[in-house]
Amino acid sequence: MEFFCYHRDRPGSMSLRMELLERHWSYMDRYEEELIARGPTFVSGGEAPSGSVHIVDLPDAAAARAFAFDEPGYQAGVYRDVLLHRWRNLLGRTMWDFPGGRTDGDRWLVLGLGTGKAADLEVPPGRDDLIAYGPLLSDDGATWLGTAALVRAPDPDTARAALTPDAYAEVELHAWEFGGRR
Repeated sequence: MEFFCYHRDRPGSMSLRMELLERHWSYMDRYEEELIARGPTFVSGGEAPSGSVHIVDLPDAAAARAFAFDEPGYQAGVYRDVLLHRWRNLLGRTMWDFPGGRTDGDRWLVLGLGTGKAADLEVPPGRDDLIAYGPLLSDDGATWLGTAALVRAPDPDTARAALTPDAYAEVELHAWEFGGRR
């Protein structure tokens, strides 16, 4: 079962985040085989982290909750909240399989939160810039809650175009980069 996990940083937690960085990486190393994608998001126009994305394949919702809430930064208070939903990997690959590699172009997390009719349940044609893409779902997988995409794009507007306009109650856009040890 695939899950999308987004830890959003608590304001003023940067020094604690940096203090725990090695513990965070060591924790994620334990999930190396299960990770589909990972990496930090950043404050608009800045270099300061604003959160961490992890897309992971785990046996069930209980394992996903343990993954999200046992993470050292969460335990220490780095994050203000955690968005955790089932997810369906429509690309069928990991970020490491993305043909564009780790550094070619700007990267974005596009997070569309839905409240109505399901949208973007199939990969849009001609989107070679998609790194990860799929619907956010309820724990039982029956209800569509939105769509999450990691995308390479030259600017925010192009990144946002990965999702159908006006199909979401809210769309979040965050600068993102491939995660892991540098």
